[in-house]
Amino acid sequence: MSKVAEKEKKQTKKSTGKKSTAKKYLVIVESPAKANTIGKFLGNNYKIEASMGHIRDLPKSQMGIDIANDFEPKYITIRGKGELLSKLKKDAKAADKVYLATDPDREGEAISWHLLHALNLGEEKDIRRITFNEITKSAVKRSISEAREIDMDLVDAQQARRVLDRMVGYTISDLLWKKVKKGLSGGRVQSVALRIICDREEEIREFIPTEYWSIHAKLADAQQKTFEARFYGKEDKKLELPDEATVKTVLEGLRGQSFVVKEVKKGTRQKKPVAPFTTSTMQQEASKHLNMATQKTMMIAQQLYEGVHVKGEGNVGLVSYIRTDSFRISDEAYEAAIAYIHDTYGKEFVNPERMVYKSKGKTQDAHEAIRPTNVLRTPDSIKESLTKDQYKLYKLIWERFVASQMCPAVYDTLQVKLQAGMYTFRASGSHLTFRGFLEVYNKGEEEAEVQIPVLQEGDVLQAAEILPEQHFTQPPARYTDASLIKTLEEIGVGRPSTYAPTLTIIQTRNYVTKESRNLYPTELGEVVNDIMKTYFPDIVDIDFTANMEERLDEVEMGKEEWKQVIRDFYPGFHEAVENAVEKLAKVEIKDEVTDVICEKCGRNMVIKYGRYGKFLACPGFPECQNAKPFFEEAGVPCPECGGKVLIKKTKKGRTYYGCENNPECGFMSWNKPTGEKCPLCGSYLVEKGKKNPKIVCSNETCGYIQEIESPAEDLDA
Repeated sequence: MSKVAEKEKKQTKKSTGKKSTAKKYLVIVESPAKANTIGKFLGNNYKIEASMGHIRDLPKSQMGIDIANDFEPKYITIRGKGELLSKLKKDAKAADKVYLATDPDREGEAISWHLLHALNLGEEKDIRRITFNEITKSAVKRSISEAREIDMDLVDAQQARRVLDRMVGYTISDLLWKKVKKGLSGGRVQSVALRIICDREEEIREFIPTEYWSIHAKLADAQQKTFEARFYGKEDKKLELPDEATVKTVLEGLRGQSFVVKEVKKGTRQKKPVAPFTTSTMQQEASKHLNMATQKTMMIAQQLYEGVHVKGEGNVGLVSYIRTDSFRISDEAYEAAIAYIHDTYGKEFVNPERMVYKSKGKTQDAHEAIRPTNVLRTPDSIKESLTKDQYKLYKLIWERFVASQMCPAVYDTLQVKLQAGMYTFRASGSHLTFRGFLEVYNKGEEEAEVQIPVLQEGDVLQAAEILPEQHFTQPPARYTDASLIKTLEEIGVGRPSTYAPTLTIIQTRNYVTKESRNLYPTELGEVVNDIMKTYFPDIVDIDFTANMEERLDEVEMGKEEWKQVIRDFYPGFHEAVENAVEKLAKVEIKDEVTDVICEKCGRNMVIKYGRYGKFLACPGFPECQNAKPFFEEAGVPCPECGGKVLIKKTKKGRTYYGCENNPECGFMSWNKPTGEKCPLCGSYLVEKGKKNPKIVCSNETCGYIQEIESPAEDLDA
């Protein structure tokens, strides 16, 4: 047969064969990566396209909410999406059925709903919604067979959140731009997060260290094996050691005394395995152990969920859906984990009972916990196919999931009570006898072992050394990404999808800065926080915001109408806005004219506020662009060289006090020096606290405190 004839035969088959009558299906997802992964699971009669996220949204140039018309949102096609929408319409018209396969959450449901309206195909076109918790062949094919209508309760919950956030963010941001400075913003969740950080900073400033002591006795048994016992009390009653005088009395009572073993308790203790990851716990652990910012964690996790090209497999979704507050896992995933643990680590590592983890707070429980889609796909087996960060995060998720279904770790414990004269000491030890889940996941869970020799009641021990030690209480720790996310989750503010963008925005707005993982409010952040607390107390009220989250959950469950949430919120909010419009002008940040002359044009330079705080700028800008650092004088001499103490900022915006003669003089203090010497030890004194200001010694081991009157503070003054 000639090549021409063969070609004609193929064309005839093409036009008369089964393929011409086969139905065509269109599947719309959000991203090309997700489309590539799904494409290999479905046949040639399925076309996979990506909407590239939302196709419609509220307009950027205006609030986009018709308040007079019962808060009706005004949706428009997102700028730049017109060509894509036209293509999707064309593909949808050519298809016999359209499947909307966006993410399985409120946001994903809303994207599908917007697509349904934007495609404008009418009722004659069969458009169905499909969802899957993991992008695997079985999950995707199952979703096709379980296709459903769009869940309007989920859509309405997203609409309520979007309208609330737009109403709050647009109005307050516009107000701050007009009354304070451009580039500022306020929002429901971000403003609460900022308040939490500012409140913690205030606690730290107000904190006055309290002295306390401890006593440890270094003891030896008959075989000269040593261990330490800690002071407990007097005659079996707990006795605090607040000062050196008390310690001296105890030490005097211990002089020449033997230590007699009064009680020995042996036991075992189990350390339970850790739960598989939710969104927040994944973000926390990635921050603590991988030093990965929350936004980056979510970006990498999204890649693992949507699909990564694995050598020999093609595009594969490696983890289940990454936005979840549930610890639940499927029966299939559980059975696979148990089989893997049995085959890899042995029967003794398999937990005889299925581990079911319960959340402390209220969860949506819409999805499983974050887990590998295939437990046999170990991190090391696919390491070559992953980037460094993908490998680290996947390994963390995989290990956490496997460990969650393993046996507890087991410790042998020993508790000893000793009597020395009228005083009681205690010692406790532990020894790990079975690693259990620690064999797989040991990220700070394994406890340091403390060995105590075998002792019997009545044994008499001698003290090789008695060690008194002075301590001072420490202020509460500043928040890190991990601890702030944990706090937001515990108080019920925000949801899994909001934590990462919240942390990002308060830093990009320069309200908060990060140093050594710790979050510090900037001067600008504290100004905005004060404004929010004064004029919009409900917005930054934790209980109010948490209650709003619960009401949004009620909308999702079909128990409340979404517009009623807006109707209840708006009147009080509108009143607060009107009040702020009238009064907020008094806290406007104005340029302060200085006596510093611009060396380029001769004008008096002004103080402006920038990313890192105040700086000197020429008022002739843009003609004259001269600018230089501005340091306010603290009004006291340097304790080390007598020069002027200046108020400075670190590169990340944290205030400190340094000498004008730096670097020749290395004086530096986080608290403002008073210019006076401590009457007890001679160190310089500093001011500490705003609400309850005190003068304290800079030498923490001194403990000198002097009460002072608090100056009146008024935001409107």
